[in-house]
Amino acid sequence: MIFDIDMIKSIYYNYRKNIDLIREKVNKPLTMTEKILYNHLAKDMELKEYSRGKDYVNFNPDRVAMQDATAQMALLQFMQAGRPKTAVPSTVHCDHLILAKEGATKDLDNSKVTNKEVYDFLSSVSNKYGIGFWKPGAGIIHQVILENYAFPGGMMIGTDSHTPNAGGLGMIAIGVGGADAVDVMAGFPWELKFPKLIGVKLTGKLNGWVSPKDIILKVAGILTVKGGTGAIIEYFGEGAKSISCTGKGTICNMGAEIGATTSLFGYDESMDRYLESTGRKEVADLANEISDYLTGDKEVYDNPNKYFDQVIEINLSELEPHLNGPFTPDLATPISQMKEAVEKHGWPNKIDVGLIGSCTNSSYEDISRAASIAKQAVSKKLKAKSAFTITPGSEMVRQTIERDGFIKEFEEVGGLILANACGPCIGQWSREGADKQEKNTIVTSFNRNFAKRNDGNPNTHAFVASPELVTALAIAGNLSFNPLKDKLVNENGEEVFLEAPSGEELPQKGFHSVDPGYQKPAEDGSDVKIIVDPNSNRLHLLDSFSAWDGNDYLGLKLLIKAKGKCTTDHISMAGPWLRYRGHLDNISNNTLIGAINFFNEKANSVKNQLTNEYGEVPAVQREYKKAGIGTIVVGDENYGEGSSREHAAMQPRHLGVKVILVKSFARIHETNLKKQGMLALTFANKEDYDKIKEDDNINIIGLTEFAPDKQFTIVCYHSDGTSDVFKANHTYNLQQIEWFKAGAALNIIKKQFEK
Repeated sequence: MIFDIDMIKSIYYNYRKNIDLIREKVNKPLTMTEKILYNHLAKDMELKEYSRGKDYVNFNPDRVAMQDATAQMALLQFMQAGRPKTAVPSTVHCDHLILAKEGATKDLDNSKVTNKEVYDFLSSVSNKYGIGFWKPGAGIIHQVILENYAFPGGMMIGTDSHTPNAGGLGMIAIGVGGADAVDVMAGFPWELKFPKLIGVKLTGKLNGWVSPKDIILKVAGILTVKGGTGAIIEYFGEGAKSISCTGKGTICNMGAEIGATTSLFGYDESMDRYLESTGRKEVADLANEISDYLTGDKEVYDNPNKYFDQVIEINLSELEPHLNGPFTPDLATPISQMKEAVEKHGWPNKIDVGLIGSCTNSSYEDISRAASIAKQAVSKKLKAKSAFTITPGSEMVRQTIERDGFIKEFEEVGGLILANACGPCIGQWSREGADKQEKNTIVTSFNRNFAKRNDGNPNTHAFVASPELVTALAIAGNLSFNPLKDKLVNENGEEVFLEAPSGEELPQKGFHSVDPGYQKPAEDGSDVKIIVDPNSNRLHLLDSFSAWDGNDYLGLKLLIKAKGKCTTDHISMAGPWLRYRGHLDNISNNTLIGAINFFNEKANSVKNQLTNEYGEVPAVQREYKKAGIGTIVVGDENYGEGSSREHAAMQPRHLGVKVILVKSFARIHETNLKKQGMLALTFANKEDYDKIKEDDNINIIGLTEFAPDKQFTIVCYHSDGTSDVFKANHTYNLQQIEWFKAGAALNIIKKQFEK
């Protein structure tokens, strides 16, 4: 079955004509990015050239995807919108709530019992509103999307920051918060500031131990975790055409780690092969008819500096395997320099665990290349010196690699097969001994490696690499091992050398899948009942956020001044807290507990100005809320980096925080704050961050004259009787200001459907 084939046909039918018209109107050659964006302009938008990084533009995406952790809150919001069915094709994927502990079968069975209430809720809501439902064990959302839904030239949004994975199939796929998903599912346009464009020209060809993962690890080292903010990254060049479709997906997936809005490649033969291999030959045939229109114009790629805001060039023939980390995905170290870096920084050299798979690297090609290393190890009488886990990306991939013998090869070298789910990548790893918080090293083929992310241990040094390199390092057992030149000693005392990995882009026998785990929604869901137990600690129906009262914010207490990196993991942790993603009040008990307080260098310890005692952040905030006192959170650079989880915006809002004032925001988090009626501000002068004191009472002046590009005045009254006055900026446009005044964007949607 090909999903949404009629929709795809209708898009492709007019594609050539539309692009010709767009090119005429903007009067210049077009990048692939521009072709898709302009072709998805909302009907009320004028067809003209929009200013990158300045103009807010409305789009009509083709579809929406949600994973089970974020889908709960998204669907609880959608239930308030008043629609009988989603306006665009939408899906829910159960991949985040499955604990990784004992192995695939036991973990999946336990998950179905533990999370039954949530799965039943998501299944029934999906059934009622015409949403496709992928059951627990079906696979990780991004792999399933690539296998079933992504198509060249399309546009989608998803409630997960790694939605850009679909860019590997030539699609603009953007990670968003649940409120954005609600807009699109309710039939409203979706707003985005027209992105800047970064072009990455790839020359040469990958060889030996180098993989597509190393391309994005290299790019992350160049651009850093915020270098792609507000931009779409478009890859092109002969080197790009030499990479497999799933390899392209890996690169696009991890673009989230550099803050990029999304990443994509133009259509080529690798996408044609992948579409046909995954049962979508009809889509491939349609794309082939307009293939010249599904990539950037020749003039653009011949003169990239003229058409992109920034251009990076990488020669794949000269690229080395990389390891990125620890604690940040942009600290890039070539394998040839790793031994020196380990000694210089004092990183633990012994690798405790190697983990491969995840949404980033769990394709057939990834697994086959890693399996080739495992097979070599067995033949050369080597066993993994580190613990070693394997996470297939989907049930289709799992069944196929089992048929082709790869699972057996991993098990023979000491590997443990986990469920087709996110597992350790997002903190759903029941790692024995993690509570001891011992200093240790793990190596993964995942995408993120923030402190505590994988196992809750702040002293776990996590390094990110390709699956084949992780496999080799797990066999060697140490971080300094360079498989390109170092030998290993086998059980016979012999020195042996691991040859470069080999693998298949696609299975020669085709993909094998008996039951992919899909539930088709009811044709008419009007009689489907959705039951939420009022006493549940996992699910709770939402109440609307209150509208702005029309006054400036006066007398705000400082809740916390966060120091340094404050990601969405710091603001709303995952791991064991995932169980409360459908219960806003319960999950609010983790609000900002990972953020480091500037004034005492501690996590989850802030001064309560009502008692002058220190307490946990959520508890102190609840006391302020009970007393009717508004609060402000102050943050550093790139605040809200990481996941798309809108809980990081909804929780402070629910607890009574009024303002987030920071040096700079990560894109998705800033949008999420706006959607939920929060005031998101940045220091006009970043040095004013230093003026915020622990006992401050703070006024926000200018709300009564809230307008685009108009600054706010911040007045800080210090406990010693002095005060500081400075300016703050915002990026709200007229529509977003209305969200703020209404209390949340959803409140406006509800009113429109009530009419």
